[in-house]
Amino acid sequence: MFEKYCKTQQRWAKGLSSSRHWVLVLGALGLCQNAMAQAVQEVVITGNPLGRAQGPSTAASLSGLELSQSGQGSLGETLNSLPGVSSTYFGPNASRPIVRGLDGDRIRVLSNSGASLDVSALSYDHAVPLDVLSVERIEVLRGPASLQYGGSAVGGVVNVIDNRIPRTPFQGVLGKAQAQSGSGNGERSVGALLETGSGRWVLHVDAFDRKTDDVKVPQNLACSKPGSPVLAMRICNSDSTSKGGAVGGSLFFDQGFLGLAVNEYKSNYGTVAEDEVTIDMYSKRVALEGQWKPLSGLWQSVQAQASQTRYQHTEFDAGAPGTVFANQGHDFRLQGRHRSWAGWEGAWGWQSEAGHFSAAGDEAFAPYSRTQTQALFVLEELFFDKARWSWGLRREQVKVRSFGNPDPSVDRFETGDRKFTPPSFALGARFELSPQWLWTVNAAHTQRAPKDYELFANGPHIATAAWERGDSALGLEKSGSVDLGLEWQVGANKAALTAFQSRFSNFIGLLGTGLVDQESGLPIQNYQGVRARFSGFEASGQVRLMQSAGSLDLGLKADLVRAVNQSLNEPLPRISPLRMGANLRYAQGPLTAHLGLDAYAAQNRVPVGSMVTAAYTLWHGGLGYRQKMELGSLNWFVRVDNLSNQWAYSASSILTSTAPGKAPLPGRSVKFGVVANF
Repeated sequence: MFEKYCKTQQRWAKGLSSSRHWVLVLGALGLCQNAMAQAVQEVVITGNPLGRAQGPSTAASLSGLELSQSGQGSLGETLNSLPGVSSTYFGPNASRPIVRGLDGDRIRVLSNSGASLDVSALSYDHAVPLDVLSVERIEVLRGPASLQYGGSAVGGVVNVIDNRIPRTPFQGVLGKAQAQSGSGNGERSVGALLETGSGRWVLHVDAFDRKTDDVKVPQNLACSKPGSPVLAMRICNSDSTSKGGAVGGSLFFDQGFLGLAVNEYKSNYGTVAEDEVTIDMYSKRVALEGQWKPLSGLWQSVQAQASQTRYQHTEFDAGAPGTVFANQGHDFRLQGRHRSWAGWEGAWGWQSEAGHFSAAGDEAFAPYSRTQTQALFVLEELFFDKARWSWGLRREQVKVRSFGNPDPSVDRFETGDRKFTPPSFALGARFELSPQWLWTVNAAHTQRAPKDYELFANGPHIATAAWERGDSALGLEKSGSVDLGLEWQVGANKAALTAFQSRFSNFIGLLGTGLVDQESGLPIQNYQGVRARFSGFEASGQVRLMQSAGSLDLGLKADLVRAVNQSLNEPLPRISPLRMGANLRYAQGPLTAHLGLDAYAAQNRVPVGSMVTAAYTLWHGGLGYRQKMELGSLNWFVRVDNLSNQWAYSASSILTSTAPGKAPLPGRSVKFGVVANF
């Protein structure tokens, strides 16, 4: 019956995500997870070079209509509803995902499994240069398969997937167009893509445009931005504009393909921490990808990826240009998947990456630098009866060089070179205990080379409200982690629970010193290594309450992270508290409806200098309708967020402590949209 229902859903909701929300019933606690769309136990994750199905303990994804309906203006807020994933939330325009309490350069953001060069991990106010209007799928990957992407993926991988380089041949024309508007931020956005193919070649073109006003909140906030009211129920300086597009194409031959794509992204947005500071961003990426599938021999397939990225953004203060941040570099990745040998299947590869960073201006807190990485990696899997074993290994060589600053008035930076050779390895296993029960276990030892700013920073950083200092003597960041998962499914009912712990013998954190820089008046914070422990759990699933002409599903979700600085015996900052959610979803024919809530506990576990956040609950709901057309379909939707107009602050946002009162979470908002497929 469940399979029949899924097939019905797929017919009228083509492209809807096939997985992410599972329900977990935790005995008397009755904790379950939100199932906003059809839920299945596994999804095939592109970031795994073996193309294996992954369970919720190691993977999650957003795609299709679900991505269109839940997508926000930033990557972090788009993924914030997934179990185990929170957001850095620097207002509505800039946020990166936090996975199991880890953020920044411990979360690797990829573009189609290739490097995505920007400076979003350098500062919380720097946005990731992408828009979900141009994205087909977003994956979150953990476990042995994420190890191939290096020490910067110790917390996980976020892989943003589009079809700008087509990988499957077809004949004919297909396309997609989307338009939406929102009341909470005055959003007006459109996006479209068109593809045409002859069987031997496929061409792709897409474009998007998004505009938003200052975001509405439940109470008045002060604002000194010219042209804005002094007091208004809006977050001051939270408006934005962004646009971009791409052209690409692939040639297909009997044993593979070769494709090329060029994409551009432009954005201008307010940083919210300061009323008159805006960021004007530009990114251009050229990507080349190819695959060859030999008919015989050791290799089943050989794949190569290369990209060249040019990124720059300028920070304006009251319209005057200030600090300019830039990052230019390239990435090359070659991997081969070998044929089965003694039951083992695997992928071996080599990666080369180089980036040239610069920051010029009064707020250049990091020097000009160059980072080069060479790495070899292996991922192997063995099937044995009802078990699957996997292991991964990566060996890197990282060179970081500081050039100081060419401006003679900026002589505070240390110059020099550092070289690192961090090794990492991971083991994983999944056991089918019965047709209904699945058990998973993953363990990893990961080492990460310090980033250029962790080694050589020395300057004012307004986003953190501190004078940041690096330490050129820092060693490798080292951690060991383990997670255990249990999954259950009977028909449409399913449950999953994952418990995890990560221990760092040298966790590189930005910690206060108690000193103040005399010139700027900012508190001095140093990058230094401490012992740290992260532990917690994630629970998710679905329960079918009714099945007749339509279906009614109930879900609840829960996750929790506890992070401790063991060197100082105090909590680490910016950790999301216990979160629980509930959702009812009804589906009948072309109609869907859902109503749910996300409850956040108070976060009292904060270090000295951080703000405690109160508990709050955010209600959400929505309607969807699929209208069949002669050449395709129209998918209409309306979504309401923060239905009760709750006043709340994010515990994982640095603004809650550094700019108290400036950036609460958005108030009630209603989004209308339509997605056309043809």
